[in-house]
Amino acid sequence: MEITGKLKRERKLKTEKVKNKDMVNGNTLIELGYKPDKWFKDAILFANDNSLQGDALKQYLESVCPPPVIEIEPHKEPIPYIKNIIAETEDEISNVESVFNTMNVLMKTPTVVKACVMPDSCPTGELGQIPVGGVVVSKSAIHPSMHSADICCSVMMTNFGKLDPKSVLDSIHSVTHFGFGGRNEFSDVPNELKEKISNNPFLNSEKSVKFSSQHLATQGDGNHFAFIGVSKNTGDTMLVTHHGSRGFGANLYKLGMITAEKFRRQLSPKTLSRNAWIPYDTQEGKDYWEALQIVREWTKLNHTLLHDATLEKLGIDLKDRFWNEHNFVFKDENDLFYHAKGATPLDNKFVPDSTNGLRLIPLNMGQPILIVKGNTTETNLGFAPHGAGRNYSRQHHKRINYHKTIEEIFEEETKGLDVRFFSNKIDISELPSAYKNAESVKNQIKQFGLGEVVDEILPYGCIMAGHFEQHWNKK
Repeated sequence: MEITGKLKRERKLKTEKVKNKDMVNGNTLIELGYKPDKWFKDAILFANDNSLQGDALKQYLESVCPPPVIEIEPHKEPIPYIKNIIAETEDEISNVESVFNTMNVLMKTPTVVKACVMPDSCPTGELGQIPVGGVVVSKSAIHPSMHSADICCSVMMTNFGKLDPKSVLDSIHSVTHFGFGGRNEFSDVPNELKEKISNNPFLNSEKSVKFSSQHLATQGDGNHFAFIGVSKNTGDTMLVTHHGSRGFGANLYKLGMITAEKFRRQLSPKTLSRNAWIPYDTQEGKDYWEALQIVREWTKLNHTLLHDATLEKLGIDLKDRFWNEHNFVFKDENDLFYHAKGATPLDNKFVPDSTNGLRLIPLNMGQPILIVKGNTTETNLGFAPHGAGRNYSRQHHKRINYHKTIEEIFEEETKGLDVRFFSNKIDISELPSAYKNAESVKNQIKQFGLGEVVDEILPYGCIMAGHFEQHWNKK
């Protein structure tokens, strides 16, 4: 009986081995000259279910194999772009040259159709990467690198009427949060927004959902701020906050870059990785575009919570408010995608919640925030600058000021202003001298037709992040 059972098992194994030998698998398709792809799985199942072999298998595979992808070559020469910038000082010359050099490489990207640079343009990252102050327009393609990790970095203004500026500054100081990590005081995401997040494949991860809650009502670090000033026209006290989408947006950017790279390898391997794109006519493209709009909604909420908390702290009602992003992707009816890396949208078609067409352009902590309006022209592409732009990197600015103490520099550049650092440690790289001359930027706005200044918010003071220790005890 034992011998008979053994023979049966051996026969069964032999039969299965022969059967498996005849089964179609991935290696079978590769040996026939096909490159591994998404269609392999369904084709293998169909072939085995129908016992396809030989010529029958070959005929079937020829009928279901997608046509070969024709690789898209970068342009041999850069597409011309518009230069709304003039170097007016020795310090600006090298910056502007670097901006032009990187744009000349970027404009070989095959999806790009037009572009411009703003008076506040300055280089960032590797050669070929969109500079700060750049607007790049592509056809049916979203380039995650061209909106950067700080998706929907933006500014919001609330009018506090004739209230004492110091009281508003003290109040926003008591309710805001700068630095690493998040907080729990404002962690309730509205149910409708939660549902949008959970239904989007780019946003529904545990990490993303966590950020959407914990990073509410936080401003991060870097050049983000809470600015208090007085309207030149009315004398009203105004609060302006500046920040982006924090970890929530940064996580989307990371996934977007991974997705774009997959398409780049398939569609245009000679295109620089930093300029990879997600085709809008794919499911991934539609999902990513939707995710960007959800991040925009979240970021507006992030601003609103801080402004409303300040109003509540002071016991007053909202008088007036508007906002605009300057780090985002905007779309028109022709499936043209306007990538603004530090550029303010003027055209109302880009700002669905526009308030009287008003936009905010901060310059530096010692200069007024401009309130502007404007129209699309052939040279501005519907955009204005987003600020004054850097003349120096943070490290370079510190090096050229080595002969002064931090306290001396701070005292010189903030005289007459109530400037505070949330960490209680001064960051001189955010002082006015690190940025381009504000009056020069303002003049170039007029010279190049980049909007009309209709009011200015004269500075009283501001709060910035400042230096934080790695393990700073978060609020």
